[in-house]
Amino acid sequence: MIEDIVKNLEKGKYLLNNITDDKYSNKSIPPYYSSIGAHTRHVLDMFQCIFIGVDKQYVDFTKRERNLEVETYTLSGIEYFDKIINCLKKLQESELKLTLEVADDLGSGKVVVTSTLGAMLSQAHCHAIHHYASVGYLMHILEIYLPIDGFGINATTPKEKPCLHKDK
Repeated sequence: MIEDIVKNLEKGKYLLNNITDDKYSNKSIPPYYSSIGAHTRHVLDMFQCIFIGVDKQYVDFTKRERNLEVETYTLSGIEYFDKIINCLKKLQESELKLTLEVADDLGSGKVVVTSTLGAMLSQAHCHAIHHYASVGYLMHILEIYLPIDGFGINATTPKEKPCLHKDK
């Protein structure tokens, strides 16, 4: 599991190593006017919340860092990727069963639920893929073409489209 999450985050790091700060921080694309950098920072903030909360066994997703340098400069984003990847690589498989209290605001105020470190990392991984899909759209509009296999595509997505019409 950890290896797959690291591989996915490495795809984001590869992107940052191959684009300019101007394209990374470009917020001119409708309909949301968000940047590749904003998506990157948000994805990594979720992982950071998990790692900050592990020792206390209390993860609070409402306390994200939201560092503007990370969403403006590729070098800051790369450093943040490295920080999260290093934390992941230090984890032992047995730690994934650790029970955590997880706080977030789902729209009506803060709620706390019980989960495990493994479940939280799995959720953060899927969340990253979701945001990578949005980044893929931004890359298309910004004419950024990089050979990143499976970027923004969940592993469970069918490789071929099913045939919807029978030949008559």
